[in-house]
Amino acid sequence: MIFIKGKIFKIESKDYYVLLENNQEIRCSLKGKFKKIYSLKKNKLSILDVAAVGDFVEVEIADKNYGVISTIYERRNYLSRKAPKIKGATKRGERFEQIIAANVDNLFIVSSTTSPNFNNKLIDRIIVTALSSNIKPNIVINKSDLNHGFDINFWGNLYSELGYNLYYTSATEKSGIDEIRNVIHGKTNVFWGQSGVGKSSLINSLFPEFNLKVSKISEYSNKGRHTTVTSILKQIDETTAIIDTPGIREIEPYGIRKKDLGHYFKEFEKYILDCKFNTCTHTHEPKCAVIAALKNEEITIERYESYLNLLETIEDDMFFND
Repeated sequence: MIFIKGKIFKIESKDYYVLLENNQEIRCSLKGKFKKIYSLKKNKLSILDVAAVGDFVEVEIADKNYGVISTIYERRNYLSRKAPKIKGATKRGERFEQIIAANVDNLFIVSSTTSPNFNNKLIDRIIVTALSSNIKPNIVINKSDLNHGFDINFWGNLYSELGYNLYYTSATEKSGIDEIRNVIHGKTNVFWGQSGVGKSSLINSLFPEFNLKVSKISEYSNKGRHTTVTSILKQIDETTAIIDTPGIREIEPYGIRKKDLGHYFKEFEKYILDCKFNTCTHTHEPKCAVIAALKNEEITIERYESYLNLLETIEDDMFFND
């Protein structure tokens, strides 16, 4: 039997599509041992995904068009979120983890000035998701040619001053494209954001040969339609890859406790240690240094409101193993 290493580039239902190290693409299934280990019937599984796009694997070649994944190598990191509530949760607050992509270097959070409107709270949620997964977040404000009164400089300065790489782009005018192209080389890069913000159009501007499907914004709801229905990895060269992801309407980071959330807001860092309580949630506690900094306008109200919005959705009781 022949064994060849490769990388998962697409998953559809129970089929795993792998790019082998000889550049052959092959459809695979999972070896039976994985199905047994990760069986949901035992109600012990917290993650929904046995294997994910971006995973490095070893494939047992059955014939030239089909193989079996026999080994899934340890991930360096992975990007995930709480899965929508599903049947099978056995305890109050229990939520499963949905993996978006594995072994990621850069996350490009794609937003738009309009159609759909810029959503800073969603951006902040994705930033927290990236930082908690040890993935570098980058912010893209797309459709910069269509700002229609949107204060692009305010938001650009806010995130730039926090130390995040920020890019203004327009897929129609091809502006900002070269800047992104220069930083993705040699890395695995995920593009993630709301439906309709122009992720696929942006990737097509970077690499026209991919010709990813794009769709128009719904005039009724001003929200994007889902065009990409599953994460897809495209290998650019031996060391560079991009992953296009399905559009999202909402996101909840997985595995973060209320008491730890503040550590994922950069501007909170220099104040947290001065709080009276080490379990401070920075909402109501006496002698909270973060609240004091907010009153002194050293922390912006926009980011603090994002923090509160995210704090409300965190379910501490999901950590039922403590």
